[in-house]
Amino acid sequence: MSAFSNTALAAVWIVCSLAASAANATVNGSSPSSNSSSATTVKTYHDGSIRDLDDIGSRNVGCSRGLGNWYSIDKQIAMGRSYAQQVESRTKLVNDPVITEYINRVGQNLVRNSDAQVPFTIKVIDSDDINAFALPGGFFYVDSGLILAADSEAELAGVMAHEIAHVAACHAARENTRGQLMNLASIPLVLVGGPIGYAGYEAAGLALPMTFLKFTRGFESEADYLGVEYMYKTGYDPQAFISFFEKVEVLEKHKPGRVAKAFATHPQTPDRVEKTQDEIKTLLPPKLEYKLDTSEFEDVKARLAQLENRHIPQNPTDQNRPTLRRASRDDSNGGDGPPTLKRREDDNN
Repeated sequence: MSAFSNTALAAVWIVCSLAASAANATVNGSSPSSNSSSATTVKTYHDGSIRDLDDIGSRNVGCSRGLGNWYSIDKQIAMGRSYAQQVESRTKLVNDPVITEYINRVGQNLVRNSDAQVPFTIKVIDSDDINAFALPGGFFYVDSGLILAADSEAELAGVMAHEIAHVAACHAARENTRGQLMNLASIPLVLVGGPIGYAGYEAAGLALPMTFLKFTRGFESEADYLGVEYMYKTGYDPQAFISFFEKVEVLEKHKPGRVAKAFATHPQTPDRVEKTQDEIKTLLPPKLEYKLDTSEFEDVKARLAQLENRHIPQNPTDQNRPTLRRASRDDSNGGDGPPTLKRREDDNN
């Protein structure tokens, strides 16, 4: 066997081993234990795994350096800072101190109840998109459209917890590592002659997009799983996570284009909803009280709508209700603005 063949097989073995590890690590929504008396039995874990609620903050959820992650925490922070500079140079931020302080406080409370190993910088982007995203190293952005679309603080917290989970599990670093491993595997295969080489080239060329799609969906599922745990530990009703994504799906049907591409790329499919529901039933002991909404959220939401001269999005089922149109500050008397009082000039002056 040629040297190229040995290299190719070694590279393929690495990628296959990594994929197998990912499959074992990804949460599949199954019952927590065969010893459970029913599918809805809540089981407590004390094994340091991602199911161990008492060990949140000390668990290894994927950030350890090794075959699956070539990036140190410091390198991830540097990477995120570089991307953050690009984001802020191309977007308009909301700088209202009341709004930014509140969103930062909600986010930092979730971070304290997560597995994140980095400090978070949380900012609000002035955008109609219903979206939020977190860069490697804890640089976190919430679109104002998301705040206005949420019906409660718990719904907003659910989306934020999901994005915090991506950072806590170092998904960006692990995705980049897998991409580099796939490149290492595919390059030698092109140089191998004969039927084996052709089959390897075809597999590398055609399977690569599907492999990345599979990994990405796996990370989204893991972020769902961890995000719901972080919500629960912070005191929020985890059902709000599901209700918001179901509402986003309805909103997109009634008003196409309102939902950011991030949600369209990774839809909250029935399968993901079912897995999240199963996690809530089997892993999270019911609490007597959950935090659902606060008057402060409603005040911030109203303040943001007024600041951006926008209406708070209505539930599609409420479209027949009367609405109040807010006049623009630049309306003149000839427009639709409110009448103004003018002093009549005295003919003697």
